[in-house]
Amino acid sequence: MSTYKIIRFFSNINMHREEIGEGGLTLEEAQEHCKSPETASDTCTTQDGIDRTNKHGTWFDGYEEE
Repeated sequence: MSTYKIIRFFSNINMHREEIGEGGLTLEEAQEHCKSPETASDTCTTQDGIDRTNKHGTWFDGYEEE
């Protein structure tokens, strides 16, 4: 069975990507993470998300197979 990890993509730095420490997830868990409005700059409301957007510009979380 495949596992997945969460990757954060930043569009203003040549689509820089950063592993955010979540791995070993099932496909369903990875998809559920990415459904949250807090996993994209356009929809986040937490101060951490807003600060990240102010510092790095547009970003979003995605996933890939490990």
